[in-house]
Amino acid sequence: MDSDSPQPEPTPVPPSTDPLTNQFTSLNDLAHELTSLQDLANRGSWLSILDKVNRARSLSLLNTPHDHLTYLAYIVLSFTKLRRFQEAQTELDSLDDFNSHHYRYETYPKIYPNRSGSMVPFSLRWLHALLPIKLGNRQEGLDRFYLLLDFVRDKLNRNGNDESVKVWRKREVFVVNHIINQHLSNKELSVCLDLINALISRGNLDPALLSKLGYVQMQIGDLDGANVSFGKVEKMSSESEENESGLRNLVSRNKALVYLVGKDYLSAVREYDECIERDGMDVVAINNKAICLMYLRDLSDSIKVLENSLERVPTVALNETLVVNLCSMYELAYVNHSDTKRTLSNWIARVAPDDFDSSCTRV
Repeated sequence: MDSDSPQPEPTPVPPSTDPLTNQFTSLNDLAHELTSLQDLANRGSWLSILDKVNRARSLSLLNTPHDHLTYLAYIVLSFTKLRRFQEAQTELDSLDDFNSHHYRYETYPKIYPNRSGSMVPFSLRWLHALLPIKLGNRQEGLDRFYLLLDFVRDKLNRNGNDESVKVWRKREVFVVNHIINQHLSNKELSVCLDLINALISRGNLDPALLSKLGYVQMQIGDLDGANVSFGKVEKMSSESEENESGLRNLVSRNKALVYLVGKDYLSAVREYDECIERDGMDVVAINNKAICLMYLRDLSDSIKVLENSLERVPTVALNETLVVNLCSMYELAYVNHSDTKRTLSNWIARVAPDDFDSSCTRV
């Protein structure tokens, strides 16, 4: 929920005036009860966030423009997570243009002394692009995402301090990933390749980005190119001094994907086992291992893999894709699969976050 950074001057912006790098005692210094909102969001308690925001509004607790925008970002995000997209759009429609002077710190010198720039949370700009897609207007959403990408790159092209540049680079990758996913869903693979290669040419050698490049290359049948991209990720992992399990798991998942394409499911399972051993909450590895076992006609073990993950780390493993696959396996394995799925659905109702789509059990 960070605010946008100020318009950078030719010399680095002093940290005390930069909303992206300013050091606060706590999140509550940024907005009213922001720590509590952040905690609720981390737990997926979107209904509780709506209650808290409505209470704050009714009691007139939002006394500054920044408070208003921050709470608005949380309420729009909550409605979006709960798939109440029209209500989210209605909230967004209450705003003026994001570039309005009403949303700049320097407009309120008494409230925000020595601060300048936009106070619009970046999350609101992202939601502004995302909501048309959720409401069925893909082209409008894509247009907005490309405008958001231009906005981010304009920030990057200006001189600023190192911390701000790091934040905007992450945002650039974040926005491009959303655009890529939209084009991938429509099999517009050449556009995806252009976007990824443009990012890489700008110096974004992110392992996840290179892995996505390899995935797209596999989609178009360029297995040699995919192996080159995956090899770069493996080299980055071997040269990393921190020996991060996340990066090592990314390498293993890439290898497993190559095995999957070659129908070498046993080798893929071995790679996924290594991932799970390093990180028992690697849901991608857990899910894909189960699929490989299903392809190997070991439906019983496939079901056990998914069930065990739900029992072990339900708050992490509980996602719609995994549950859809588990229910599909129940339908293949059991005559009375409806009873089994109903038991699963009842358990999900007790432990799932507010935004979980319970219809994925197909009960």
